Amino acid sequence: MTIFVGNLNFRTTEKQLHDLFAAYGTIQSVKIITDVFSGHSRGFAFIRMTSSDEAKEALRKLDSCYLDNNQLILREARPRTQADLFKKPRL
Repeated sequence: MTIFVGNLNFRTTEKQLHDLFAAYGTIQSVKIITDVFSGHSRGFAFIRMTSSDEAKEALRKLDSCYLDNNQLILREARPRTQADLFKKPRL
């Protein structure tokens, strides 16, 4: 199961996210999404966990927690659709 993590502080690292979520289960991957041109964080990430039950527990326990002075927003990630490819980016 993959978890969307929003409202990240731009200084938050993948290691910090890994350490936070590892308390709830095995982490397959952590990916902070970065801007293509600048390489800076876009303020959100995806955490892939091996167990759906562990991921749901992490969602329940960590939603609205604070990391680097920002209140995290957690949701189950949804797959991208064809329509997502044609959406205009928010500026």
